[in-house]
Amino acid sequence: MDGEVVNGWAVNCEHLQTHSDFLPSMKSMPISAVKHSSVLQNLVSKEEEPERELESEDLLRAEEEWDALDSIQSGLYCEKSALLGDLPGQTPLISFNEALQYFQTADLSEYMTKIQPTVRRSGFSAIAHLLFGPPRLNKELHAERDLVLTIAQCPLDSSQQVHIRVLQTIYKKLTGARFDCPLYGSHWEQLGFQGLDPGTDLRAGGLLGLMHPLYMVMEPRTLPLAHDIFRLSQHHTQNFPFCIMSINITRICIQTLREERVSRECNRRQQVFAVLNDFYVAIFYHLYHLWKTQNKTISDSGFILKEIEALAKRKPRELLRQLDVHLKERPLPKDLPLEIWSNNPTEQRISNHDGNHGEAGGICFTGVCEQQVLEDRLI
Repeated sequence: MDGEVVNGWAVNCEHLQTHSDFLPSMKSMPISAVKHSSVLQNLVSKEEEPERELESEDLLRAEEEWDALDSIQSGLYCEKSALLGDLPGQTPLISFNEALQYFQTADLSEYMTKIQPTVRRSGFSAIAHLLFGPPRLNKELHAERDLVLTIAQCPLDSSQQVHIRVLQTIYKKLTGARFDCPLYGSHWEQLGFQGLDPGTDLRAGGLLGLMHPLYMVMEPRTLPLAHDIFRLSQHHTQNFPFCIMSINITRICIQTLREERVSRECNRRQQVFAVLNDFYVAIFYHLYHLWKTQNKTISDSGFILKEIEALAKRKPRELLRQLDVHLKERPLPKDLPLEIWSNNPTEQRISNHDGNHGEAGGICFTGVCEQQVLEDRLI
């Protein structure tokens, strides 16, 4: 038998060559195919025949375990993440306008009966609001306003692909992740939800609580601001739950809309969704500015939210003006990814400041339901 002496030891070259060929092939081979390797089969065949008969039952069991590995690995995400059976990375980003078009065409009759478009007033309060309060919303905008309030009643449904795409888009744009994450898990706490299931925290604002941050992260003008706010929420001393704070701001927007505090701006721009989106970002920017410059912490959150809600109802246009000044002072980044731009020019009517509102006519909303409001603490 051929061989050579290395460091005083006789080495079998044929045996060495067999192992050197075997190891690289094992590295590049999928785990489920290892049992089919000819090298492995040759090694197994060199075992003594009596032992093979005794171990045949163990080998069969081992082969079954090898075969099961692939199915276990591929099933982890499908079973746990509820991503409609897709593997990680399969969910495409969704724009705000695409998500809005889904709600405009979906059957929302179950939730339409739960909305109350305006706050109920009686007696002197009703007379004072009529004489000295803000102007009424134009009738042609009522359908769009009702759609906003209806979306605020819709819960997160893991069986609806659009719902999951909205949630995954927010996660990816804020964290910079390239692949999908499971629908349930502790990673949502990093985003600022309170538990493993983000749907639990959305009860106060429904899917409107996702549509607002979706707008902020998919709009080129406001994406840098979203990153700034998210970074501050991760600060070692000034941290706060980003998504819980966002849901509270959405709640403020809903209440302000129902009290007709933003009706003047909606009438001027002939839009509801676009105004409320900008109003949401304006409130979040104001909170971010106060939080950062005044060194606020989570213990101040209840007072800050009450103060901001009072300001939002009293001076909504001032908040919008502050946001415009901030966005004009901060230039738009040149390296924005292409997916944040809308592919359909006609969709810009919904979010364009000077355009007409999206076509929501023909949708009938009926019924009222007083909305739950938590005033003095985070949801």
